[in-house]
Amino acid sequence: MKALLFDLDGTLTHTDPIHLRALQHLLGEHGRDMDEALYRSQISGRSNAEVGRHLFPDRDDHAELLSRKEALFRDYAVELVPLAGVADLIAAARRAGIGLALVTNAPRANVDHMLAAIGLHGAFDTIVHGDEMDRPKPDPLPYLTALDRLGASASEALAFEDSTPGIRAATAAGIRTIGIATTLSDDELRQAGAEFSIADFTDPRLPQI
Repeated sequence: MKALLFDLDGTLTHTDPIHLRALQHLLGEHGRDMDEALYRSQISGRSNAEVGRHLFPDRDDHAELLSRKEALFRDYAVELVPLAGVADLIAAARRAGIGLALVTNAPRANVDHMLAAIGLHGAFDTIVHGDEMDRPKPDPLPYLTALDRLGASASEALAFEDSTPGIRAATAAGIRTIGIATTLSDDELRQAGAEFSIADFTDPRLPQI
């Protein structure tokens, strides 16, 4: 194995409740609301461009609206903690000479904010973020870009994802993918294409892999 590839939101740290709160704040400014079920089924894991088109189909200022939402998210996301075991796994991979990539639809400002908050700033050899991809997840391009930067093939890599779009992106790139059950159930993660799911990175199956 030459590469481990990680999603960010919901994978390195559990942020979906904070994203929901930020969206509820934004939608409240426009006289609307959103519950957790709708967030899980229609928003989680999707790019801001897709979210903007879905939530505000009659407007053309999606970038400004979602930029406001991300600013709200960063205001709320002040006490993030890394998912259990992830720092140890990254350190072990580093000692073993395994390449590390972060692959996310999140904008770079969010990436920097979250990695600093959970103590993983500088932990990755490369970061593929939402601001630089013409085709975000569920397209495989972000994962293919990460593999290219790490000089690894899909068969030499393992991905960790918590959302349906993310799992579809990684598996479409040909990468063996493990689901992170922070938001979706094991059945939902497997149906999306995950080989199996784990609650966090202390799962005893990971060292065997």
